[in-house]
Amino acid sequence: MNFFEFVADRWDRISLEAWLHVSAVVQCTIIAAVLGVLIGVAVYRSPIGSAVATALASAILTIPSFALLGLLIPVVGLGTEPTVIALVLYALLPIVRNTIVGLAGVDPAIADAAKGIGMSRFGVLTRVELRLAWPAILAGMRVATQMLMGIAVIAAYAKGPGLGDEVFSGLVRAGSANAVNEALVGTIGVVILALLLEGVYFLISRFTISRGVRG
Repeated sequence: MNFFEFVADRWDRISLEAWLHVSAVVQCTIIAAVLGVLIGVAVYRSPIGSAVATALASAILTIPSFALLGLLIPVVGLGTEPTVIALVLYALLPIVRNTIVGLAGVDPAIADAAKGIGMSRFGVLTRVELRLAWPAILAGMRVATQMLMGIAVIAAYAKGPGLGDEVFSGLVRAGSANAVNEALVGTIGVVILALLLEGVYFLISRFTISRGVRG
């Protein structure tokens, strides 16, 4: 059967895998964002702390995804657990780095003015500094999401959810009927989902970043 007939015949399975794929990526990005922002807030005032946090996050990113999943499988088993841990770890670098850059780039005079009108240190951080750093943080999340879309395919090696099942099945069965269709479905599906999420980030930026900050 041709590609379109293959997609129509297996649409229920493909749509479920696509939903699981994008769901895993979005949820892991949110978890990484919470962790990354907390780390960034903790270290951005310290050049040494910032360098160490960035270096550690960078070191994680240098580990091949197959190797990291292989190390996690004996510890947490197959399935969702190694997938979530791996994706969260890989997403940390752009979020931590952009949080540090965003917070460090806030004009000290603005923070001093906020303190001058009676804001507490926590109030300045949450109501002024993090808001001004939000465009950089969102850009880090955007980069992390696009990275994870591809890495989540490799998670099929650990029986993780998503379109990686189609890609791996197609590669393993290379030369057999519909093997190319399976690989194409997984690959094209990931590209389409990545473009859709890019559109979502564009809308988020439009609604959460003021014109003055964007401009």
